[in-house]
Amino acid sequence: MLRKILLALAAIVVVVLIAAAFQPSTYHIERSLAINAAPAEIFPHLNDFKKAQVWSPWVKLDPAATYTFDGPASGVGASNAWSGNSDVGSGRQTITASKPNESVKLKLEFFKPMEGVSAAEFRLKPAGSSTTVTWSMDGDNNYLSKIMCLFMSMDKMIGGPFEEGLANLKKVVEAAAKK
Repeated sequence: MLRKILLALAAIVVVVLIAAAFQPSTYHIERSLAINAAPAEIFPHLNDFKKAQVWSPWVKLDPAATYTFDGPASGVGASNAWSGNSDVGSGRQTITASKPNESVKLKLEFFKPMEGVSAAEFRLKPAGSSTTVTWSMDGDNNYLSKIMCLFMSMDKMIGGPFEEGLANLKKVVEAAAKK
């Protein structure tokens, strides 16, 4: 009986390892939201990590997390490192490209709970009296990530906070525009 159980467990492990090998080697997550404001009113909230603290969905996950800011206050070279509980982990983000009122590109370096590097981008597209803000993230799936993706959706895991962050950004920007 024990032998059958061990063989069944070994078969399950083999199936999981084979299935993981066929998972995509990259990922792309993207969410968009229209904000009733001009790109110039939104851009500063994306290009300055201290301003982003106000609307970031991750800040409230660990109010005791520590944040350090390096480099210029905003734009290319601005950097923000964080260290917190298991919900936020630790890492660093750096602005790598910044086109005023058009886009901000980031390099994301994750240290804990898992090491990894991703690229994120905010794109602003005016549409009449509003602006569509698109937040995206791209990265590579190593073999461990491929195994994890068999049991949880990266799109749901990151997409939900992106939606929350964009909604928070909308509230902040639209409230400031009314003043």
